[in-house]
Amino acid sequence: MLLSMTGFGDARHQGDTLTLGIEVRALNNRHLKVTVRGSEPYPMLESELEKVVRKHVRRGTILIHVRAERQRRSHEFRIDPVALRTYLDQVRRVCNDANSPELLPAMLGQVLALPGVAVEPSGMDRSTDEEWPIVERTLEAALKKLDLMRIEEGRAMADELVLHRDHVANQLDEIRKLLPGVTKAYRERLHDRIRQGLSETGVIVDPDHFIREVAIFAEKSDIAEEVMRLGSHLDQFVDIIRKETDGPGRKLEFVAQEMSREVNTIGSKASDVAISRHVVEIKATLEKVRELLQNVE
Repeated sequence: MLLSMTGFGDARHQGDTLTLGIEVRALNNRHLKVTVRGSEPYPMLESELEKVVRKHVRRGTILIHVRAERQRRSHEFRIDPVALRTYLDQVRRVCNDANSPELLPAMLGQVLALPGVAVEPSGMDRSTDEEWPIVERTLEAALKKLDLMRIEEGRAMADELVLHRDHVANQLDEIRKLLPGVTKAYRERLHDRIRQGLSETGVIVDPDHFIREVAIFAEKSDIAEEVMRLGSHLDQFVDIIRKETDGPGRKLEFVAQEMSREVNTIGSKASDVAISRHVVEIKATLEKVRELLQNVE
């Protein structure tokens, strides 16, 4: 089964003390790369989140965005007693030194607004161990949605790849039909040229030399082995699509590369216009295959 490397999944948790939303976006990449953004402290837990991602994804760029809203608890709102006492002592001392004790009550009400007196509540005060089970479950739910999209896209890509493979196989069948006539056509062309040259010069050509020339051409232009290997690669290609379950993308890329190599050899060795047309068609189809495989896990 093929899986696409692109997709999207999201999940949300609504609790008494924590509202959590996680979005997961997947892009193609030859290796696995996980990036985490969003509310603190989750970007610092990238390695832990990556362990969860690796259960679902083998390669690709995975972008995780975490949004967390926490309900404040009573013990998170507190005053720093040391800072408060220090400010109060200083205010009293200033009022006494200025012989203006009547200013003290008015100034005391403003002490709480001074820096460091009222400690700002922070989600960092909470233990990540306390929230981690929720985060893990929510991320798993988002990844399952991502998997469903990747499976659906992978199924569509598999169908398209099989169609391209069948088109290449049809072109290869046409090349097979042309093979017997390549040497014969060369022999006839060479014979006509020699006969025309002889009629103009009167030179006699040794038949053995003629036969040797045709044999050399037949050997140089023999593409039967390349045609056989290309056919074998096509069979292997469709088998991987239908049967392979363990990240077949790289195997398919390798087989497609081998097919391109055989087609290039066929095109360079076969001195035949008709075969060259089929080679061009196969190359164009394999380029479409290569582009599709860039998005297969």
